[in-house]
Amino acid sequence: MTHDTRLALLSAALDAAERGWHVFPLRPGGKPPALHGERTCPRTGDCAAGHQKWEQRATTDPDRIRAAWTRAPFNVGIACGPSGLLVVDLDTPEHKGSSDAPDGATTFSALCERAGQAVPTTYRTRTPSGGTHLYFTASPGLRLGNTAGTVTDSVDTRAWGGYVVAVGSITPAGRYEALCASVAAPLPSWLQAILQPAPTRPVGPLRLPAADGSRAALAALEAECAVVAAAPGGERNSTLNRCAFKVGRFVAWGDLPRHVVEEAFQGIGETAGLTAAECRTTIRSALDGSIRKARPREAA
Repeated sequence: MTHDTRLALLSAALDAAERGWHVFPLRPGGKPPALHGERTCPRTGDCAAGHQKWEQRATTDPDRIRAAWTRAPFNVGIACGPSGLLVVDLDTPEHKGSSDAPDGATTFSALCERAGQAVPTTYRTRTPSGGTHLYFTASPGLRLGNTAGTVTDSVDTRAWGGYVVAVGSITPAGRYEALCASVAAPLPSWLQAILQPAPTRPVGPLRLPAADGSRAALAALEAECAVVAAAPGGERNSTLNRCAFKVGRFVAWGDLPRHVVEEAFQGIGETAGLTAAECRTTIRSALDGSIRKARPREAA
């Protein structure tokens, strides 16, 4: 890359920092962080008290930014959490690796319509793959995490623990570009309600809905719901997905009605602290996949 390219990337990093967004270097021409890992950490500077990851080392300090970007033409990463941002990522079918995948912009627009809201006007960028990032400011003290498909199909979000590639960054597929609105709007309350984790409710004795079903199927459902209830905080969604998938074969075999399985996992997922929307999306996807892949009972 040319000297002018390096200066342009430095300017992009400084522009983001002027907005109050915490930046860190990404690999030249790529998206992974360009910072050292824990194994090679020198335990000096920012890491003097222990290894610091990209989220902790992201900065708005112009002197530190200049020092970093004079070493190489780094792309620019924005650490969403420290920056007070919630970024909505609208994927394209190509980005999902299948032409049959839904288009994120279309599904998000449909979600807004169902909520009786217009698609929010806010700072928006286009990715080289044709996707779109919508930037929102989160309320102080609100600590949202990343999501994948929780909002709706082909729509992910980045917040604490996540980062996005800033405008001006360049990959072999092209450049990240600003589309419209120079200011990030506050996160809409209706969208926050979808993303806000439900308060954890005390977990009492597991009660499944009364339903017909084979004894083995009901026992499996109860066992897998108990696994979800005991899952650690950061593993609840993946555990829900795995457990619902296991029970899906009983739905495929006709041993359990699908709505009974959905109701049981929905209740236990929300009790464990997942949002209602996150539970619905995960359960639906897991059961669809399990039913589609279920082998005949004789071969299981």
